[in-house]
Amino acid sequence: MSISNIKVELQCDIKKVWETITSLENYTWRSDISKIEIAEADKRFIEYTKDGYPTQFIITAFIPYQRYEFDMENENMSGHWTGLLSESDGIVTIDFTENVKAKKLYMKPFVKAYLKKQQSLYIKDLKKALNLI
Repeated sequence: MSISNIKVELQCDIKKVWETITSLENYTWRSDISKIEIAEADKRFIEYTKDGYPTQFIITAFIPYQRYEFDMENENMSGHWTGLLSESDGIVTIDFTENVKAKKLYMKPFVKAYLKKQQSLYIKDLKKALNLI
């Protein structure tokens, strides 16, 4: 298993951050996906990369403005994502952790670097969506 974590502080309203990261209908701010298909409302969804590659997600925790978690799987990996949010004095701290297992032996050495790259892109896209950059 590879574990990757990113923690960022944002000067923004926590409700706006929460609504942005949890919306399955408004995903156009994400530069890495082409569409999200809702398989079962509030439970399962499928994200498609720009190349059309699907990843399935099952929501395992949804505590507004605090915690969002899901299991994820595609033909190359399986894992779990945890998103924690907190707010203090107008600063929102987001703490995202991915725990991923590569399904193909040759991919194992690259998983950690791939996760870090994806997390950085996600934060960059999120900051743009929140008008912070």
